[in-house]
Amino acid sequence: MTYLLVIGTRKGLFTASSEDRRAWEVTGPHRLDTADYASMSSVYAVGVDPRSGRILAGAESSHFGPSVWYSDDNGASWHEPDTAPIAFPEDTNASFTRVWQFAFGPEPDTVYAGVEPHALFRSTDGGLSFRLVRPLWDHPHRADWFPGAGGGAIHTILPGLLGSNGRSPEAMTVAMSTGGVYQTRDAGATWTPANKGVSAVFLPDEEPEYGQCVHKVAAAPNGVLYLQNHHGVYRSADPAGEGWTSIEKGLPSNFGFAVVAHPGRPETAFTFPVLSQEVHLPPDNRLGVYRTDDGGDSWRPVTEGLPQGPYFGIVLRDAACTDGADVPGFYFGTRTGDVYAATDDGKRWHQVAAHLPDVLCVRAVEV
Repeated sequence: MTYLLVIGTRKGLFTASSEDRRAWEVTGPHRLDTADYASMSSVYAVGVDPRSGRILAGAESSHFGPSVWYSDDNGASWHEPDTAPIAFPEDTNASFTRVWQFAFGPEPDTVYAGVEPHALFRSTDGGLSFRLVRPLWDHPHRADWFPGAGGGAIHTILPGLLGSNGRSPEAMTVAMSTGGVYQTRDAGATWTPANKGVSAVFLPDEEPEYGQCVHKVAAAPNGVLYLQNHHGVYRSADPAGEGWTSIEKGLPSNFGFAVVAHPGRPETAFTFPVLSQEVHLPPDNRLGVYRTDDGGDSWRPVTEGLPQGPYFGIVLRDAACTDGADVPGFYFGTRTGDVYAATDDGKRWHQVAAHLPDVLCVRAVEV
C-alpha cells in the first residue's frame, strides 16, 4: 500500500509518498503551469477524490490570479481547465479570491468548493467547472458575514451530514469565518444557521443566532461534530448539529485553528492550541497536540516525537488531517514549514518534511 500526502504551502505544492508511513519521499514544489514562477503560487486548498483519485489544488498567483488545478497521476503532472473553473456571475458584483476547501459529494464527479468571499460552488464534472450554489449566496444573513482576520470564506464542507444520526444525501453542513455554521436538508435549496451554544465574544450579543468566527469543524464517524471556534472548543451530538457544548476545559488555550476527528472512534479528537488571538504562538512556545478519548470531558498532550525546545510554529485550520486507514495516521503541518505524522493511532509523532514554506493545507490518502 502506498500513502500520499499532498501539502499546500505559501510558495507552492509538495507531495510526499511512503509505503510504510515512516520513510517519506518528498517532492516539489510542483509546477502547476508552464511559467517557472507558477510553482510559487500559494496553495490554500487541496482535495483528493476518494473515487477517482483526482487531486485538486486551489492556488493563487500574484501574476495570474486564483484558479483550480488538477492531477490524475498522483501529482506527477498538473493541468488547468481551458476556462476559469470558478467565477462569480456578473450580477453578484463579487470577485473570486481563492478556494479554502474542497469536498466530494456522494454522486460521482461531484465536488464542492468553499471560497472567499463567503460562497459555495458545485461541480458535476470532477472539478473542471463549478457553479455558484445560489440559495446560500442569496441568504438574507450574508450581508452580516464579515471577513475574519484571515479573510471571509467558507472553509468547512461536510456533504451528507447534519450531525449525529443526521446523514442524508441531500444534507450538508458548512462553516465560515465569520458567519458560523449553516446546514441544508434539501440539497442546498434552503440553509439554516446551527450555532446554538457557540460564543462570539467580539459581538455585543455573545451567543447570537449567527456571526460566530468558526475556525474549523470536523466530523466523527457517527456524525458527532467537533468545532474549534475563535474562542472555544465545542462538541455537538444533536441530531441536526444545532446545539453545541463547550469542551475546552483541560486545554492550555481555547484559541486555535485546526481540529481533527478520529475516523473510527467518535469520542476521540485532536486539537492544536494557539496561545491567543493576539499572539499566534504555541502555549509556552512548545509545539503541542492535545487529544481527547472521552468526547472532550478531558484532554491530554500527545507530544512524543515533537520538538522539546522552543518552537514558534502553529497549525492553521486546514493543515491537519487523517488518512482514514484501518489503523489511522494523523498528520499536520506548521507555519514554520515542518510536517509531522503519527501512524500508530496518534500516539507518537515523527517528522515527514522540514523547512518547507508555511504549510497552509494537508491531505493524506491511501493510493
